[in-house]
Amino acid sequence: MNRASKLLGPEDGQRLRASYERVLALADLTIQVSGRRSLRGELLRWRDLTAGLYVASRPVPRVHGAAFRALLQLHPDAWRKLPYVTGAATF
Repeated sequence: MNRASKLLGPEDGQRLRASYERVLALADLTIQVSGRRSLRGELLRWRDLTAGLYVASRPVPRVHGAAFRALLQLHPDAWRKLPYVTGAATF
């Protein structure tokens, strides 16, 4: 998702789509090995957000940022690094 954040321009369409394909593949693998049912459910919901980005006709930076933040909020360590990754000071 971080790599895709840098590819939201109109000239980066193919690379952005490839990044989302990789995100979806990694999400699928993570869901398959997740032992916690509640985490698996949250990951499936998050995957749906990302699949929507993948099929969108053009990139929507605001929606991408919301999906990226939602992913980072799934783990406490990533949550603490959220301001540094997304550039936002507070949430």
